[in-house]
Order: sequence, then structure tokens, then C-alpha cells
Amino acid sequence: MFIGAILFLLIFVMITPQSRAFLAALMIGLSGFMTAWAPFSYLLALLLVAALFVGVYVIQTWPKHVEPENPMSKYRREVPVEEE
Repeated sequence: MFIGAILFLLIFVMITPQSRAFLAALMIGLSGFMTAWAPFSYLLALLLVAALFVGVYVIQTWPKHVEPENPMSKYRREVPVEEE
């Protein structure tokens, strides 16, 4: 559902040279940060990826909602069936 909208947005972001230069500088800065803080940044990245998978697992294994039974349904009067 959102893949089409994301791809549409990315096409317009990647069209302009300024946005491409900004994203390239951002990625270079991120790679510099990752190597400068090597053990901690890799653990942080691993933690973020693990949180993604834990979230997917929790959503898939969440118990289904069961509608509670109407307590008055057992007192409902049945209409007799007329035979012809």
C-alpha cells in the first residue's frame, strides 16, 4: 500500500541534484560516524535491526480479539416455528 507512495516520493527526491548531494553527504557522514564509534555504533545498528524483527514478531503473535458473548442472548425468546 505504501510502497507506491514511497517510490513516487523517492523519484522526486532523487530528481534534483541538491537533494542527491545532500543524501550523499549524509551517507558519508553516517559512515564516518559508524567507523569512528565502531563497537558502539555497530551494537546500536544491531539493536535497531533486532527491534524491527521483534516488533514484527509481536504483531504476528498478538492474540486475536474475541467478541464477548452477549449475556442477554440466553434470555432471548425463541419464536415458535409454525408447521403447515
